[in-house]
Amino acid sequence: MFTIPMIYDKIIIGGGLVGLATALALKEQDPDCRLAVLEKEADWASHQSGRNSGVIHAGVYYKPGSKKAQFALAGNSSMYEFCEKHSIPCDRCGKLIVATASDQLPGLETLHQRAQANGLDISRLDTDEAHEIEPHVNCIAALKVPSTGIVDFKVVAQKYAEILETQGVDLILDCQVSGIKELEQGYALATKQGSYETKYLIASVGLYADRITDVAGIDPEMKIVPFRGEYWHVKAEKRHLVKNLIYPVPNPKFPFLGVHMTRLIDGSVHAGPNAVLAFSREGYNWGTVNGRDLFETLTFPGFWKLAANYLGEGSKEMYRSLVKAAFLKSVQALIPEIQSEDLVRGAAGVRAQALRTDGSLIDDFHLLERKNAIFVLNAPSPAATASLEIGKYIAARCKI
Repeated sequence: MFTIPMIYDKIIIGGGLVGLATALALKEQDPDCRLAVLEKEADWASHQSGRNSGVIHAGVYYKPGSKKAQFALAGNSSMYEFCEKHSIPCDRCGKLIVATASDQLPGLETLHQRAQANGLDISRLDTDEAHEIEPHVNCIAALKVPSTGIVDFKVVAQKYAEILETQGVDLILDCQVSGIKELEQGYALATKQGSYETKYLIASVGLYADRITDVAGIDPEMKIVPFRGEYWHVKAEKRHLVKNLIYPVPNPKFPFLGVHMTRLIDGSVHAGPNAVLAFSREGYNWGTVNGRDLFETLTFPGFWKLAANYLGEGSKEMYRSLVKAAFLKSVQALIPEIQSEDLVRGAAGVRAQALRTDGSLIDDFHLLERKNAIFVLNAPSPAATASLEIGKYIAARCKI
């Protein structure tokens, strides 16, 4: 039900990194803008933005010329600058991408060429050179990516929010949007906290990107299918086996990066993630099942076409999730000295995978633009790294 509304120039739905960074860009573009950010949770960056690996990406993997490639390269620099300006702990530690067998060498070279095409400073290493950086890694060749780093993106999001508060932006938590009605000049929003009216609407809600467009009466022509990424933590006494970041050469038969080793900014080390179908959009473990979410996934033709394409690899991911020994095997491919007793199950995140009806992945950042509205339909990794750049891009397109 729509009541007497609070009226704004612009409203952003979604308080993750992209939503908050867009608010920063809008205020920089127009300091007098009457702006609000509405977030359904009790805190900022509660889902994808706060449950990732904490890596500041360089832009190695992305197709040259894509938005991902462009925004990752620029976002890598702007994220370091932001953290340094606001005294947020970060570390430009670099990472290794390692080939552990000869059949991975062509893939390593493909990544080398792609990284160079994306403008990165990257170098090829032999085994001895790799061991100078990561003495315990198993590899026959590697790529050194010096601009990759680590940060706690939850801390970054909190700083975004602090800055916005000082700028007079209305930051409204526990505010889930249940209705969107188009007006002659803008939109009216219904929430449990009351009604809001805005001349321009921006929605960046990650795991619910398709649903928010449905609420607005717009067909997104895609569906979000949630995939859980599970991590295991390396016990403190074995953290010395991983100095910084170690990634495998991605499996070309699977659209995820595979299990890698990551040092976090707090000094802990985790291994992961795998990628398994989640039974809820907020399904951070096997026991969390949401009937509506699961029904939508299982009745979406694109999911079954995707599943058919990746049946073999997908089955391996499921097995690796349920059987620790299988996960350990992936870890030992990179760091052979790690044993089962060295791994403790840790947290998990859920990736919002955008799928078309034909089963194809929407890989690049993707916006849906309507009159006086922008809906962010796809903003996966490296969106955390690139959040400031994505925010600038969105802000530049918000013309009333």
